[in-house]
Amino acid sequence: MTKFVFVTGGVVSSLGKGIASASLAALLESRGLKVTLIKLDPYINVDPGTMSPIQHGEVFVTDDGAETDLDLGHYERFIETRMKQANNFTTGRIYQSVLEKERRGDYLGKTVQVIPHITNEIQEYVKRGAGIGTPDAVDVAICEVGGTVGDIESLPFLEAVRQLALKQGPNNTAFVHLTYLPYIETAGELKTKPTQHTVQKLREIGIQPDALLCRAKHSVPADEKAKISLFTNVAEWGVISMWDVDTIYKVPRMLHEQGLDGMVCDKLRLNTPPANLKRWDDLVYETEHPQGEVRVAMVGKYVELSDAYKSVNEALKHAGMQSHVRVKIDHIDSELITDANAAEHLGGYDAVLVPGGFGERGVEGKIATARFARERKVPYLGICLGMQVATIEFARNVAGLADANSTEFKPDTPHPVIALITEWKDADGKVYTRDANSDLGGTMRLGAQSSDVQKGTLAHGIYGDVVTERHRHRYEANVQYLDRLRQAGLVISALTQREQLTEIVELPTSVHPWFIGVQFHPEFKSTPWNGHPLFNAFIRAALAEKKD
Repeated sequence: MTKFVFVTGGVVSSLGKGIASASLAALLESRGLKVTLIKLDPYINVDPGTMSPIQHGEVFVTDDGAETDLDLGHYERFIETRMKQANNFTTGRIYQSVLEKERRGDYLGKTVQVIPHITNEIQEYVKRGAGIGTPDAVDVAICEVGGTVGDIESLPFLEAVRQLALKQGPNNTAFVHLTYLPYIETAGELKTKPTQHTVQKLREIGIQPDALLCRAKHSVPADEKAKISLFTNVAEWGVISMWDVDTIYKVPRMLHEQGLDGMVCDKLRLNTPPANLKRWDDLVYETEHPQGEVRVAMVGKYVELSDAYKSVNEALKHAGMQSHVRVKIDHIDSELITDANAAEHLGGYDAVLVPGGFGERGVEGKIATARFARERKVPYLGICLGMQVATIEFARNVAGLADANSTEFKPDTPHPVIALITEWKDADGKVYTRDANSDLGGTMRLGAQSSDVQKGTLAHGIYGDVVTERHRHRYEANVQYLDRLRQAGLVISALTQREQLTEIVELPTSVHPWFIGVQFHPEFKSTPWNGHPLFNAFIRAALAEKKD
């Protein structure tokens, strides 16, 4: 029977529920359990696909094409289970599903209400995410409830998990609450009152936490733990300190040494071997003992929030571990870059990366960045839009196609080397079509798709004959210009198997040491254990061309 752990948060947002949930999942997985994670987001968007990365962080894409919360990236980097559409749902998706049922007449004339219809739908989605009733059913499903306890948005989710816990029974569910202990510098005191209040609010809803994860700048003293225990009705050994650390990969060991995984296994009556954290200890050792450093300039348009490029940041760090070096990433606003000042901004870096993005703002700066990397022979990796701007730059300055552009940025461009995709096939073979008037949400080429790789190219040395990666984009390299670009020297090293759309472009090694642009998002498949072959090759190239 599948057991559940519900993770909630209080006091303030952005405390790290995703990392805490992923760390607990990693601990349970290290005990031999089959684990998955589910994220319940309280916003009304159907998914985060149309939300600004500056406001919400990156959109993480799964193999089956789901546009999901960035926490699912943490989940995949911490455990072996791959995430799917069923692992993330929102208030918007729940209401959409219930309203569709109401329109069909599924409720047989009943008045549709939050309780029981919305809460029942939430419970069904949770069960689906856990694979209950299928061969994919897990031993433990960890459900992270987004938002902050006390906010109106998350109330239906909290009521739904309260009901589900009641139905499942006391030894089949556990509640873990993440809270915050502020330190008042002038008083020299760690304050527990906000934690007391958030647990009080949770108990008013009908949920008594089994464990409290107390975020603080430093470790929480024993006397403060005893005080928290007394006022929250949580056993003292269930009050666990989560202090600030320099790498998220230290969190599993931190929680294990305070007994969180043992407590959860006891509560759920799970008889497992001891946790084996050797791989985590080895990983932390690698991060703390680099044998060198490379500097990478990441030129993007969402640099105000580092979470906008979370998976790319992590993939670079993972690749650094594979080469035993620390990767120092500087995020540079693409709006600052021009052909005239590119050397001033980018001249001191060992490699340049241009990540994905949408919209015209900052695009000319990205094009200038690609030109700088091409002409100065600096290792370059372009991801999604980063590939497209490299193609535009090559078309303008090498292939002689003046004013070449993307129809996304200039619909009347005389040379649309990048154009709107009008038809594509998803991972299941279903064919989709769209045009400029189609809805924005959920209409991109999404999820894992395969392409054939040309032998004798850089890409073939990295991927072999076939590359399968995750996508998230609307615009493609225009097939009508491929021959012209090839004649000018651009290598089209991978094409989709069905539509023959460009997936990878590169420059010959005879003219540039390492220059690749990819239409997909390789960062979504990087893990701290193996890195990702494309990022690994990028960092090796940066090391080979390293500035003194």
